[in-house]
Amino acid sequence: MKIKRIGVAAIALAAAGALVLTGCTSGSPESTDGASSSAVITTNGSEPQNPLVPTNTNETGGGKILDSIFAGLVYYDADGAPHNDVAEDISTDDAQNYTIKIRSGLKFSNGEDVTSSSFVDAWNYGALLSNEQLSSYFFESIEGFSYDEDSELTGLEVVDDTTFTVKLKQPESDFPLRLGYSAFFPLPESAFDDIEAFGNNPVGNGPYMLDGEDAWKHNEKIDLVVNPDYDGPRAAQNGGLDIVFYATQEAAYADLQGGNLDVLDAIPDGALSTFQDEFGDRSVTQAAAIFQSFTVPDRLAHFGGEEGKLRRAAISKAIDRGEITDVIFSGTRTPAHDFTSPVIDGYSEDIPGSDVLDFDADAAKDLWAQADAISPWSGSFQIAYNADGGHQAWVDAVANQLKNNLGIDASGAPYPTFAEVRTAVTDRSIQTAFRTGWQADYPALFNFLGPIYATGAGSNDGDYSNADFDALLKEGLAETDLDAANAKFQEAQEILFQDLPAIPLWYSTVNGAYSESVDNVQFGWNSVPLYNEITKSE
Repeated sequence: MKIKRIGVAAIALAAAGALVLTGCTSGSPESTDGASSSAVITTNGSEPQNPLVPTNTNETGGGKILDSIFAGLVYYDADGAPHNDVAEDISTDDAQNYTIKIRSGLKFSNGEDVTSSSFVDAWNYGALLSNEQLSSYFFESIEGFSYDEDSELTGLEVVDDTTFTVKLKQPESDFPLRLGYSAFFPLPESAFDDIEAFGNNPVGNGPYMLDGEDAWKHNEKIDLVVNPDYDGPRAAQNGGLDIVFYATQEAAYADLQGGNLDVLDAIPDGALSTFQDEFGDRSVTQAAAIFQSFTVPDRLAHFGGEEGKLRRAAISKAIDRGEITDVIFSGTRTPAHDFTSPVIDGYSEDIPGSDVLDFDADAAKDLWAQADAISPWSGSFQIAYNADGGHQAWVDAVANQLKNNLGIDASGAPYPTFAEVRTAVTDRSIQTAFRTGWQADYPALFNFLGPIYATGAGSNDGDYSNADFDALLKEGLAETDLDAANAKFQEAQEILFQDLPAIPLWYSTVNGAYSESVDNVQFGWNSVPLYNEITKSE
């Protein structure tokens, strides 16, 4: 199956002199004959895990909505290159002290002004430990952040309504590249009156806004309309966006086939071998910055210490990734060779230790026997997953391979919805291995490593901790040369291959399709369609 490859542009890293991110944009799409600016686009999604507070949303269902209703300092184009949105200028002389100027006259959809304080207050809220925000880790680099006690970010200072400064704990030249991620979005003053109520009816500053107080029909859909106050490079070319929370991918696909859905970004397994023939030029198979795995926390019986390392390595070698990607996914996935993504600068298939991902049933049995010599195995190995995400086929296939190649009982453990399994994962009530994956927040190797495996990171669902790994991440961030930084991140991956805090499976492509009613459909570097550019005929 032909897969379109996209390149991801890395931000230039400067050792000296000013680093400036300018306001270059790719321009708005041209109008399509017959298109209506009032026509609403329908697409698939999933019920967010939590109320829609940017610093407490780290999953794709909520992220898709936040990216539509908020505008950050920068945004990423289809290839992953950053461009200014709210920011007018981001500059530094030393990669540690940044001056950020924002455009004046910008508004939230409730009429409040977007000012420097909108960012500084939101970031401080997200960083405080007592607020228990899932994305607090993203503020770790800013001076004043603490994992031990509540501490405001002393590295943030409001200069005036349109200027603020950021002081980092050390030079980190990729800092501007992160600023398009939702954790760095601004908040209006009214959000802090009742943050949970705000999250259930969020007020943003992006190209769309919620269509009234009843716009979010939980476990059903969310309706967005065009925000008339948005004045930026992502102006909507349509009349709104309805995101439908389907119980299964098959139901969403049936709606697309029946003309009841405009854009679908997840083709069910059973249609992967036929959807391109059915939809022709309206089908999409494109490489994306998405990594799939499953996590085995060391708190589970038999998975701590040296025994756990041996069992994880045995499980990894017992999985024939090539067979699963060919049979289950019709070649639309690629077996993993690392913990990142082939579309990111610095990717390598030759990291020492990566042979633990090679299928070898005999070696798997031997490793499992070595673990049994430490403590004999008992029980069943299960992998939890959300039944609404199209994961059953591959989970069953992995379980069958573990049964056959390790001689153990193994099975899937389905949860009805994505929100339910994520809640069990984040509150640590889950007592099995569980499906994990990562859709990049911004296009950099570090983003696949730090937020997921660094000690205390918000998306470190397996509670992995390795001081040597953490140190290499810190060294990489401090590099002012991209190649030198990536070399440190690859060295850090060598430690991951020894410890296997997650079992890498494959890199995902985005497999999607769209109806005859829409045009200008483009899927971005992270698999999400650029909804604001889509046009539709009435």
